[in-house]
Amino acid sequence: MEARTHVFVSGRVQGVFFRDHTQQWASSLNLKGWVRNLGDGRVEVVAEGDKERIETLINKLKEGPPLARVDKVEIKWEPYRGEFTDFRITWSDY
Repeated sequence: MEARTHVFVSGRVQGVFFRDHTQQWASSLNLKGWVRNLGDGRVEVVAEGDKERIETLINKLKEGPPLARVDKVEIKWEPYRGEFTDFRITWSDY
């Protein structure tokens, strides 16, 4: 089943290769979307694809890469749009 999620990850998640790991995880799961740092210190992720694979990504986000400390993960499920061709690192306007 195709799905879409919008995730906000809080904690020590910037400057620890969180975006790079997220891109690698999502790409290996054949998910599409993006990840970016936010000015408030969180990381934002939008991912589309198979719902079970998205759930696998969310579990990885909850653990984070080795140098990260994840304190909170906010998950919002949204309708699938199919608007992405790959999974990328993007940058916010902060």
